[in-house]
Amino acid sequence: MTGGAVGVGFIGTGMISDTYLQNLTSFPDIRVVILGDIDTARAAAQAATHGIPESGTPDDVLAHPDVELVVNLTIPAAHVPVSLSAIAAGKHVWSEKPIGVERAAARELLAQADAAGLRVGIAPDTVLGPGLQTARRAIARGDIGTPLSAQTSMQYIGPDIFHPNPEFLFARGAGPLIDMGPYYISALVSVFGPVARVAAVGGRGRETRTVQVGERAGTEFPVEVPTLVQAIAQFEQGATSQSVFSFDSPLARTGVVEITGTEGTMVIPDPNTFGGEVRITRAPTRATAGSEPAWEVVAPVGIEAGRGLGVLDMARAIRAGVPHIATGELGYHVFDTLLSLEEAVSSGAFVEVQSTVGEIPLVPEDRDPFAATL
Repeated sequence: MTGGAVGVGFIGTGMISDTYLQNLTSFPDIRVVILGDIDTARAAAQAATHGIPESGTPDDVLAHPDVELVVNLTIPAAHVPVSLSAIAAGKHVWSEKPIGVERAAARELLAQADAAGLRVGIAPDTVLGPGLQTARRAIARGDIGTPLSAQTSMQYIGPDIFHPNPEFLFARGAGPLIDMGPYYISALVSVFGPVARVAAVGGRGRETRTVQVGERAGTEFPVEVPTLVQAIAQFEQGATSQSVFSFDSPLARTGVVEITGTEGTMVIPDPNTFGGEVRITRAPTRATAGSEPAWEVVAPVGIEAGRGLGVLDMARAIRAGVPHIATGELGYHVFDTLLSLEEAVSSGAFVEVQSTVGEIPLVPEDRDPFAATL
């Protein structure tokens, strides 16, 4: 393929595929040609729902001549094997987060893609949305002075209250840290640059959980990972952050990202979304001390879309021969950081993060996902 819309195939058609399909089928620069799943009936149902011409098995997706880029929406334990199969078939691959469940396999994936001259992209692509992009531009302008620190919170009672098959979200490669952490750590890395070292404490509120919805309601399953992590990170450029990641909190407090600089504090929109309001408050004066903070709203710049924006960015970058933004290297560094936090929970000591990542480019302000550009 040398021009025109990029042909895309899906492997994995579970819950998250709906939002990807709703968006990708609305982007003129993307052509979804086939959906694949080990449950071929589920793939066929999704194809019928979203008007996709073909469906079948994962192998059917890999063999399809019009598929240039595979969207990998499998469970975390299958991310690397499926992504490797896409690379072996000569396809670029976009994978849901995390990149994998262990470092060595994730590094091997990136090495094989590089050797084959193919691209890997890793969710989340929320970092490409107008919310975080507007915040980054405001910080770059100096709206809060020099950014010094951040505070984030992602806490609620857990996904077993709504997911009909929640076991994988409490298994290795998930939990609140590695399932939800990528949104928050990706946002922080976008603002502060790569992480140098981390420390954390945490544990499990319960050793077992119970499926609460769907046909399997009442089924008990084990919890394999920490479900509460309180984390500290120090970034290479000197800034620090503190974060809470919890599936054990009856009080829900999610989407909290506050960046404090020398001249003000910025509230960034929920990093699990693409839009939202950016707000800034300044240090109080003697006259205003003790009063409610005054807020400045930074008008968002850019067209809001949704999940699949990273696939679109990859597709356009492939055609243009330029780097895409949510790279495998960024996804690996975020994953490496999260695993380091998990290890810090076990050891109680600071853990040096071994990987790094280059500067993350901004999205052009005039980028229109719904324009035909290829």
